[in-house]
Amino acid sequence: MNIRLPLKPTERRLLLLTIDLLVVALAVLASLALWAVRGGYEFGVAFIRARVQWFPLLVLFWVAMATLNGLYDLRRAADVRATAFALLRVTASELGVYVIFYLFSPPARVLPRGIVLYHALLSLSLATLWRAAYRSLSRSTLQRRAVIAGGGRAGRILATRMLAESGSSYSLVGFVDDDPAKEAMSIAGSPVLGTSRDLPDLVRALDIDTVVLAVTYDVQGQLCRALLASQEQGADIIPMPVLYEELTGRVPIEHVGDNWLVALPLEHAAARGFFPILKRGFDIAVSIVGLTLLAILLPLIAVAQHLDCPGPVFYRQERVGRAGRTFRVFKLRSMIPNAEKAGEAVWAQERDPRITRVGRFLRATHLDEFPQFINILKGDMSVVGPRPERPAFVAELEKQVPFYRLRHAVKPGMAGWALVNYGYSSSIEDAMIKVQYDLYYIKHQSLYLDVVILFRTLLDMVTLGGR
Repeated sequence: MNIRLPLKPTERRLLLLTIDLLVVALAVLASLALWAVRGGYEFGVAFIRARVQWFPLLVLFWVAMATLNGLYDLRRAADVRATAFALLRVTASELGVYVIFYLFSPPARVLPRGIVLYHALLSLSLATLWRAAYRSLSRSTLQRRAVIAGGGRAGRILATRMLAESGSSYSLVGFVDDDPAKEAMSIAGSPVLGTSRDLPDLVRALDIDTVVLAVTYDVQGQLCRALLASQEQGADIIPMPVLYEELTGRVPIEHVGDNWLVALPLEHAAARGFFPILKRGFDIAVSIVGLTLLAILLPLIAVAQHLDCPGPVFYRQERVGRAGRTFRVFKLRSMIPNAEKAGEAVWAQERDPRITRVGRFLRATHLDEFPQFINILKGDMSVVGPRPERPAFVAELEKQVPFYRLRHAVKPGMAGWALVNYGYSSSIEDAMIKVQYDLYYIKHQSLYLDVVILFRTLLDMVTLGGR
């Protein structure tokens, strides 16, 4: 008999966090034991009580770094490679921070080297085993059995995404659709199980946990009654745009239909409460640090630019900001002078021949963006937000990309959710995907999400991941 524990995504994240806390605390205990044995101390309750402060110190630091490295993002948690690299980065962070404290703090305030080294290695090993067990459970015990109501384009796209996610929280059982032509068909590799009239019986007979509503019209009549009856039997009813967001981190602007009120950020954090004040304080603090670093590096950058390709150190360019207002953005020059000779805006391309050798390094490290901290202090931009586009591109994109103007509901940013997940735009198709990420950010923005995005951008800098 198969044991099922169909957890919701929030419950999965809570499970990951809870077991991580236990695993890392166990690693602290084991580290104390090893250190005591090697040092000739008697390991017992008194020994542990005298060093109990190390438990919250090491555990909370590990969990904070795990959060910043995306270990509680369910999409990343299901990816073996992403999880492995994230755990290695957490371990490297623990050892790196310890080395800094060891070098610059009084010896009495520093943890013994043995304990930190043992803890880093043990927590890495135990967390790796636990995450492997979680992935195994994700593919069976923890999955929620789902039926999609609606076999049209939105339903097919969602089914394809659900089947592509090996560690998805959902196992797709099939479809229901009222179109007689789809009866006994297979859609995206999954069967059509019946019509909306059959839905309550299917929920009961097939032990369905979730019904995904993937229709782009008002729910009325038989379908409405079927959904209510399914909910009475314990099944969750989720609109397709909401589940798509959960699976991808994007708002499906092409498939919201009459459900656009559910999917789009009509009310967001930047429009209410203390969040704008907190975000502004965060922007100012980060900008001061960034401009200080730029001032230190600027002489070296200016000399390198002159030797590689003589021309101005900075350049300014018009961009579109909040509420459609234009402003002049500051950047370090990364292209040859007069890169757009015809005077027309041109998309930057992969391996663009206009980019200089020094410019490639500046872009790879995102240093070319650092003068934008001036724009942030002026209030034109924020540290995190949708990347600002040029007016010529905006005029074109507003005609071709649904809901594109909603990006201008907040200040543009140096770093962004679209940038860390997808990269830079070089076509209309890229812009279509990036606006989905941007709308997701606007809808879900918070200081926590800003910190995560900024941390991932810093990782991109040190690994030369820019373009």
